[in-house]
Amino acid sequence: MEAPVYDAIGRGYARHRMPDPRIAAHIEAPLAGARRIVNVGAGAGSYEPADRPVVAVEPSRTMIRQRERGPVVQAVAERLPLRDAAFDAALAVLTVHHWSDPEGGLAELRRVAPARQVVLTWDAPVFHRRCWILRDYVPEIAEQASESVDVSLVAGALGSDDVRPVPVPHDCRDGFLAAYWRRPTAYLDPSVRGAISGFAKLDPERVERAMARLAADLDSGAWERRNRELLEVDEFDFGYRLVVAGESPWEADPRGSADDARDSAKRNRG
Repeated sequence: MEAPVYDAIGRGYARHRMPDPRIAAHIEAPLAGARRIVNVGAGAGSYEPADRPVVAVEPSRTMIRQRERGPVVQAVAERLPLRDAAFDAALAVLTVHHWSDPEGGLAELRRVAPARQVVLTWDAPVFHRRCWILRDYVPEIAEQASESVDVSLVAGALGSDDVRPVPVPHDCRDGFLAAYWRRPTAYLDPSVRGAISGFAKLDPERVERAMARLAADLDSGAWERRNRELLEVDEFDFGYRLVVAGESPWEADPRGSADDARDSAKRNRG
């Protein structure tokens, strides 16, 4: 997992990467009944259920400092310092593409939470074709992503055939790459781009040239002419996919306590 990337760009995540409740509903549904959850590549804590214990695993100290609650272990997905079957469910949200060994990290999810794994990622061909900011302005981000993980790899590594679409609302609160699809002027804001890792990895001069072209297209109306159909819908499927794996044999009792989470973190560190 790329801790140095997030040490550099992660300072604005608490401001721009707030969980969107509609996306949260997709993520929380397959976690129903899980009392002990581990969130791997947890970042600042978006999409962690607030009503039960969650242990976070995150390599970046910058991201950890932005967390508001719960125990956290500083570690990478590929080497989780956690016991076998320590959790009812493992969660990983838009993080697998940053792991140095995605298949190894996914195997770790299965080891520490064999009953249920929930991973939000994307269908790369669909994503690259439908996401206009990639297609028309910064195709280099798509080229980087094409070398990383795709939903087929995630589903295969987890042995899952349960892959669910997660459409993006037009007013999405979580500022990930495709979040501003109906608010194109947002991409002109450097602080918005600073909370999107794909932009952070590009040469700044290349990004500035692309944003100048976007600004010109907005002024001339070219952007609206190319993307007119998007202005008529309130949500759109850009290829984000939720992979759900495991049998979830626990009883449907999501209650827990902060003490349970602290005790779990202490045991797993030891």
